[in-house]
Amino acid sequence: LHMTQSPAAARPHIISNSFRRYYMEAQKLKELKKFSAQLRIDQLQMFRQRGMGHIGGCLSVTELISVLYGKQMKFDPKAPGWKGRDYLVMSKGHAAPAVEAALAEKGFFDKALLLTMDDIGTHVPSHVDRLLTPGIDVTCGSLGQGASVAAGIAWGLKHEGAQDQYVYVCIGDGELNEGQNWEAFQFMAHNRLNNCIVFIDNNKRQHDGWCTEVLNPFSYEEKMRAFGFWCKTVDGASEEAIDSAIEEAKQVRDSAVCIVLDTVKGQGVKYYEDMPDNHAPKVFEEGRAVIDAAIAELEKITEEE
Repeated sequence: LHMTQSPAAARPHIISNSFRRYYMEAQKLKELKKFSAQLRIDQLQMFRQRGMGHIGGCLSVTELISVLYGKQMKFDPKAPGWKGRDYLVMSKGHAAPAVEAALAEKGFFDKALLLTMDDIGTHVPSHVDRLLTPGIDVTCGSLGQGASVAAGIAWGLKHEGAQDQYVYVCIGDGELNEGQNWEAFQFMAHNRLNNCIVFIDNNKRQHDGWCTEVLNPFSYEEKMRAFGFWCKTVDGASEEAIDSAIEEAKQVRDSAVCIVLDTVKGQGVKYYEDMPDNHAPKVFEEGRAVIDAAIAELEKITEEE
């Protein structure tokens, strides 16, 4: 962050509170952007090492994961099962590398393990698995089930009288073809589970093509509101927009809450954004060169003062 120094800034003891708040917020935003860049580097290295991966859907949730682990979530890397923690349910379980990268960066396990993704005996699988990876609370991968688990955790926390403790659940847009999600949403809305923040990753593509062509979803925001949710759509590539929406959602007291993330499959790496079939591409020689170039650019962000 480069800011023009005012006369007041030259005398720290008279810096206004508003200036101090702005400066700290700007500094935090810069930290989150650097964290997002690092998470992309980690994931790209994982895909390069493995020779394949669910690249499109991992990259599209990177900013969300950055905001959650970089600012919003409560957790303890030394005690992953801490009772007072927040929970993340990555219902689109194939986005595991995005979550695993964050967990490694935050010290849940040795970062070197990321490059063992999907090796025999690994603790870093390509789908989130609570029995293998420290910090993962819910195993997902059979799509459509995470919302129900998240609803159950949130309902349990409510009945235990937990205060200021949240469940975050990320669901893919293609995943919403599964009817079980909508049963879970109805349960959330009926029980006014405002402690369960639903994120819909609207990257507009699924395994078999464009969502509008496979099974037209129409408007997620209108549907969620019709189900009884407070809901808003934000730029899923903006850490600031995501964070602001979460803060707004946490002020809702009388209904379930949902944030629709307007994202791009393969987000942040143009080669993969433009790839016709970017759900789980192989990484051959061309892909390795693209990944190396992308990492070099992302490192410029992480190394900024």
